[in-house]
Amino acid sequence: MAEAPWYRVHRVALDVAIAVAFGLLDTGVTLVGATWWPDHPGTLAWVMLGVQALACGSLAVRRTAPLTVVGVLGTFTLAVTLLISPVGALTPAHHENSWAPFSTVLAAYGPLFYRHNRRRALVAVAALTVVVMRPWDPSVTVMTIGLLRTAVGPLLALYFDARRRMVCALVERAERAEREQHLLAEQARAEERARLAVEMHDVVTHRVSLMVLQAGALRVTAKDEATRQAAEDLRAAGCQALDELRDVVGILRAASDGDHTPSVGGFDNLIAESVAVGIPTELIQEGDPALASPVVGRIAYRVLREALTNVRKHAPGARVTVRVEYEEARLRLTVHNTPPTSRPSIALAGSGSGLGIPHLRQRVELVQGRLRAGPGPDGGFSVEATLPAHVPTAELTV
Repeated sequence: MAEAPWYRVHRVALDVAIAVAFGLLDTGVTLVGATWWPDHPGTLAWVMLGVQALACGSLAVRRTAPLTVVGVLGTFTLAVTLLISPVGALTPAHHENSWAPFSTVLAAYGPLFYRHNRRRALVAVAALTVVVMRPWDPSVTVMTIGLLRTAVGPLLALYFDARRRMVCALVERAERAEREQHLLAEQARAEERARLAVEMHDVVTHRVSLMVLQAGALRVTAKDEATRQAAEDLRAAGCQALDELRDVVGILRAASDGDHTPSVGGFDNLIAESVAVGIPTELIQEGDPALASPVVGRIAYRVLREALTNVRKHAPGARVTVRVEYEEARLRLTVHNTPPTSRPSIALAGSGSGLGIPHLRQRVELVQGRLRAGPGPDGGFSVEATLPAHVPTAELTV
């Protein structure tokens, strides 16, 4: 999810404030002799104090470049250590102090929390730990302080990262449960509509059948031709109404019994049908089709069928490329056709309702997916559907 501009500004301001605060803290701690500050500071000491302030200022980019912050503070600490020994250009007032600024605590936190490459982050923190502990100049106090200073940040980072992942998992589970409730409600409404239609069929059929029988009896017993003709017309209209009502209710009953639309296994048949009618069509599948749930597979099948139908109507002579990517979290279907080589038939192009893509978009969005359809840069047309690989209610008809 994209961050709001006001949130980004607020975050940057907070990071800058933290960097300034740590810079002031380390400057004050150094001046009181708690780190590397000498009893009689010279020009080099004041220069290094300014460099330390700048190094602490790198905390302002600890979110976007955490390894850079570790590198800057580690390099400064190593430089101070070398100037003290073996160069001897600085003589600290207290040799048992740690030369590293307190900013290293926050710097060690960043790589494990803000970077996805954990191995590289661990290597960077380990290198910083070695520089801060100074194992080549062994001192129990210095090594203990250095280890604690670089270990607290990573431990907190691991804790907060695990907590963040757990919260994200709980939020995703809640969203899935909400989608499940929504889909179950849609199914219940569809089943209720089918039940009402059946009941209406029973009631209306009974009454219309009586009318047909009475019209037939009137046609037989009527004495004049006009009455017999009117009765026959009434009987024929009633029979036609019964046939149409039976067909409609049959469709509703079939829909309520389940959706038998093929899933991703039917893609090959659609491609073969397209090739059989003279449209060069190529199917490229990446990943394992078993990752897609039955509901998602049926929606993807409808999208592919509608896209290929539109190609036959509106892009005669075009070549079609169908790419399906199966991933653990999503299914991505892309149907792209090249520009047509001839003008489409007006009768064929106008035979549809024009609602195919909008209806598909509603189905896709019902499972929190996304459908895009529009012209491509080469003059052709593309339909792209991105669907979640799993919908909790796998048996649900969509």
